Amino acid sequence: MTFAQLIQKIHLWAGLLLGIQVAVWMLSGVVMSWFHLDLVRGERTMFSAPAPELEAKGYASPGGVIAQVDGATTVSLRHFLGRPVYEAEGVDEHALFDASTGARITPLEEKIAREVAEADYVGAGNIHRLALMIDAPQEYRGKQPVWRADFDDRLHTRLYISPENGRVISRRNDIWRFYDFFWMLHIMDYVDRKDFNNPLIKAFSAAGLLFALTGLIMVVMKKGRKQIASDIQFVTGRKH
Repeated sequence: MTFAQLIQKIHLWAGLLLGIQVAVWMLSGVVMSWFHLDLVRGERTMFSAPAPELEAKGYASPGGVIAQVDGATTVSLRHFLGRPVYEAEGVDEHALFDASTGARITPLEEKIAREVAEADYVGAGNIHRLALMIDAPQEYRGKQPVWRADFDDRLHTRLYISPENGRVISRRNDIWRFYDFFWMLHIMDYVDRKDFNNPLIKAFSAAGLLFALTGLIMVVMKKGRKQIASDIQFVTGRKH
């Protein structure tokens, strides 16, 4: 096999592999462009209002909160379901405490998890299922256990709520699931669907570079230096 034949073969296979993936990129890009991100992320059914200001009044000592959280690194004051709470974060622990009494609130009980879900959601549906999951589906991708609230609206909205800090961690719906499939194809991460630097992306980037370089070599070999120089002069209008 001559050098020219080797270059042509590399160019052909690199182009074939790259062409298939480019078609997938174009398809996934077109599909994803159909949907607004606020719909995909479930933000259209999310209640949004400015947080009320915390009153400057006597709260329980944060020292008692720190003592109850192993290796506490931060303690902050915020609102939770209309009341002030301390949120404490430790090495392996996150917890909420009533700021007025110092009583521990988390891990959330089912009743409070339901209140969080209902306070966050402003859609047309109602909760038809609420469960504490220790093996949540792949769409969640977060720390477990986690509360999941399923709503009976048209898009089957699903809220994932942390039992540790009472926050809604993820909002999912059928549009999100459809979008996520094409997102997976687009970034070529078929496991976690979030790694932009995975080996497949790197391999196809290298294939693209190889395709371009072999194509350039083939042009040089086919036309020769003098012909290329003549073409450049013709395009630029330069004469010697």
